[in-house]
Amino acid sequence: MGTIEVTPSDDNDDPSTILRAKDVVTAVGRGFSPERAMTLTDDDMVLDVIDLRELFGKNESDINRIKGRVIGSEGKMRRLLEEMTDARVSVYGSTISMIGEFESVSAARQAIEMLIKGKQHSSVYKFLRRTKSESKRRKTLELWEKPPR
Repeated sequence: MGTIEVTPSDDNDDPSTILRAKDVVTAVGRGFSPERAMTLTDDDMVLDVIDLRELFGKNESDINRIKGRVIGSEGKMRRLLEEMTDARVSVYGSTISMIGEFESVSAARQAIEMLIKGKQHSSVYKFLRRTKSESKRRKTLELWEKPPR
């Protein structure tokens, strides 16, 4: 484990760039590829990390059980989470991390919390389907409500 120091360039006055750079480094450290982590430089993208040690302490068997539930058989649940929410999910070490737009990451987090609480995969799938449907409906309404240019 090493230390990374992030310093702003002289030509950049925006303090949020340091926070975004910190998120990029954190995302790489949580198992995302550098390319995927770099999407966090976009203002619309956020990183969310769930540290399972905060929930289960050092109980490795509980942490592994939850990681297995989130990943699913042959990675099916993680793939489903990504497809239904448009968030990218990484299960690495004792953390579960998500990258995406706020709404996507929020939906992914809710689904993961349902899995952590022991909800059946079918219940989580129904939640994800309902969330995706609501998101599509909202986006369609936004398209119709935008004034012409």
